Amino acid sequence: MKTYLRRWSAQLIFLSSLLIISFSGHALDVNTASAEELQTLKGIGEKRAEAIIAYRNSNGPFKSNEDLLAVPGIGSSIITANSKELEFGRQDPN
Repeated sequence: MKTYLRRWSAQLIFLSSLLIISFSGHALDVNTASAEELQTLKGIGEKRAEAIIAYRNSNGPFKSNEDLLAVPGIGSSIITANSKELEFGRQDPN
């Protein structure tokens, strides 16, 4: 019974933290986000997150949603699905 309660409690805490993150209203800065953070976006898995970071490292920071279209595997449907969650704050190369 204790194991069941511990497992249930851990799942509840995990789900609660996901809800807090989901409803926090914070946009994700594409220019500073880690692969794990990028994977929280709709349609972005490990490969696309890595492609975004590789493109960012090679070509500098993104300035707009349109810049993301140059990343292989990123299309307008992904940008549309995530447009409210995307931010392009840090654009200096340092």
